[in-house]
Amino acid sequence: MKKISIKIFSLVMLCLVAFVLIGLYNDSKVSALDKTVYKDIKTFNEVLDMIKKSYVDEINTTTLIQGAINGMVKSLDPHSSFMTPDLYKELEVETQGHFGGIGIEITLSKDILTVVSPIEDTPAFVAGIKSGDQIIRIDGKTTKDITIIEAIKKLRGPKDTKVTITIMRGKMTTPKDITLTRAIIQVKSVKVKKFDDHIGYIRIASFQEKTADDLRKAIKEITEKRTPMIGSGFEK
Repeated sequence: MKKISIKIFSLVMLCLVAFVLIGLYNDSKVSALDKTVYKDIKTFNEVLDMIKKSYVDEINTTTLIQGAINGMVKSLDPHSSFMTPDLYKELEVETQGHFGGIGIEITLSKDILTVVSPIEDTPAFVAGIKSGDQIIRIDGKTTKDITIIEAIKKLRGPKDTKVTITIMRGKMTTPKDITLTRAIIQVKSVKVKKFDDHIGYIRIASFQEKTADDLRKAIKEITEKRTPMIGSGFEK
């Protein structure tokens, strides 16, 4: 019995020593990682401080930090991005599917505010705004160095209010002013088409609060109105 007790005691002590060694090893790894992170953060702070002290123009610290965060998130993959509070607020408006505006999708192409596409049956669409049009001024003010958020704020607004955009298109030699009256823009999340009475096409144009419900309705609409093919083996 005494020998068995000694063996059990020795085994317990061996396990305790192993746990201690593993713990120390993990602590050393975490510690090394922490040192690397703190070193990088220190470098970031030093660069930020140098820019604030030495850059030729006055710098907004918040803008700099948000730009750094955006760059960090973008480095993960092409689909990740950092959303500022203003961007998130605009996203919430878009996901509701309706807002006051002129009805265009915009982007920054080579730092120029550019129309991606007009939304059907909106003031921009009716006025003939086309994909690829460059918006160089909004209400007479240049869009040079404008951000997407700033542009959205200028273009959106209450129904029946006016906004003038100045565009350049293709081989135009002079800019063209177009005055638009804002309306309530209804963005269709799900679009449906039928072909030959037995083929249904559904496209999700954008994700909104009601996308799931609209998709169910679209599927139901197509399946209920579908004409069965003779000899197809499918029933309505």
